[in-house]
Amino acid sequence: MMKNCCLLFSYLLLFIIGQTTAYAGSVVKNTVVANYKRHVTYVDSFPTPKDIDHLLFYIQRDPNTNTICYTLNIDKDGKLDLSNPIHAFWIRYPEGGVKKDLNFIQRKFAYGINTKKLSDGSYDVRSVAYNKLPMRLKKDVKGVFRIYATINNKEAILERIFIRIGDGGTFWNPDVKYIELKGVEVDSGKKTLMRFKP
Repeated sequence: MMKNCCLLFSYLLLFIIGQTTAYAGSVVKNTVVANYKRHVTYVDSFPTPKDIDHLLFYIQRDPNTNTICYTLNIDKDGKLDLSNPIHAFWIRYPEGGVKKDLNFIQRKFAYGINTKKLSDGSYDVRSVAYNKLPMRLKKDVKGVFRIYATINNKEAILERIFIRIGDGGTFWNPDVKYIELKGVEVDSGKKTLMRFKP
């Protein structure tokens, strides 16, 4: 079931973006990028979302620069929507950076987020399509909500997920080369990056 879901997730990433994108260390074999500055150039050439209020993290992937942003879901009174704390939407850079909400299929099968409030006030956060990567929405030491994940076996504030799709594969089994997590280590403040194959 999960394998089929992961394959569907990968295909939807390839198709939908083309049309209009226990912890990781314990469930997959990780490839650590030891030198952050040697990160693949074309990935870092993607645009970085700017001036996005309450941005938590974002997802990018080839073959284009369309980006899915995940922000705090703040209501009209400036308060966090406790029942639905994360809002996801597109930035369509090839169309001049226009912002668009996800459609039903994208929310339910590809880019949507499931959240579960925990007793300490934080949230367990999972992708609707790939729930093997636990994330946590919680406040940092300054009282600001962040998304946390384990990167290279250390707690980190997650900044970006990048999904590399190869040229091979089939309709139901696309060639997902790797998923890349990029963030900042909580303890050291250093940039950190990890790749794994789902």
